Amino acid sequence: MTAHTIKIGIPGAAGRMGRMLIREIDAAPDLELVAASDRAGTDAIGQDSGLLAGTGSNGIIIGDDPAALAAADVIIDFTSPAASVAHAGIASSSNTALVVGTTGLTDEDEASLRAAVDGIALVYCANTSVGVTLLGKLVEQVAAQLVDGWDIEILEAHHHHKVDAPSGTALRMGEVVAEALGRDLKTCAVYGREGFTGERSRHEIGFETIRAGDVVGDHTVLFATEGERIEITHKASSRMTFAKGAMRAALWLKGKAAGLYDMQDVLNLKS
Repeated sequence: MTAHTIKIGIPGAAGRMGRMLIREIDAAPDLELVAASDRAGTDAIGQDSGLLAGTGSNGIIIGDDPAALAAADVIIDFTSPAASVAHAGIASSSNTALVVGTTGLTDEDEASLRAAVDGIALVYCANTSVGVTLLGKLVEQVAAQLVDGWDIEILEAHHHHKVDAPSGTALRMGEVVAEALGRDLKTCAVYGREGFTGERSRHEIGFETIRAGDVVGDHTVLFATEGERIEITHKASSRMTFAKGAMRAALWLKGKAAGLYDMQDVLNLKS
């Protein structure tokens, strides 16, 4: 490790994303795992996090006290809405930067997250993939050029274990489109259609959801008008893309002022 190594804490260390994050940290010369936690009562408690992740023993034992995460420079959280809010409180009290990639947060959860991290640097994004971040920028640019007469639909597909729908990424794409068009997504979103629906409203933004097999994550934003259509698609074939993006965010946070950031900030896409 170098003098500039960033110390990382991983809650949910025994989960799929937790183990991928540990593998990515192990391969990164500028990152060091210093704390790993998981829910009390799980079989992972007391186990070596490196062995569980398949990287070999690293001496970091998975504990059930998330307060241990305060030893890190950056906490990377892909857990659950309630757990993420709790971990944000730990980060705030210890002046630790935070990356949150948890999905399914309600408006109330997000408000609690923001309140909990007042005074620290936070990257919060429902999808930390670099490719999805670029997708969002492209969607924003296309939507900004549209005039009346274009229909917009957002299609997403994920594995059958996913518990929230539409995905956080799909909802974010909808927000990007709505903001570019001066609409309120809460009033113009339509989630699925069934039966005699009548003619499509020109101002609605439609969402369609698929849950099947082991699909990691597919997102398509469709812009259609008479005579032509534009489809912008991103497909993830491995969850490792989310881990890599989170690592990039953790490195980017070094030395950043307190505030709320997203992956577009990390990639310097805002102007």
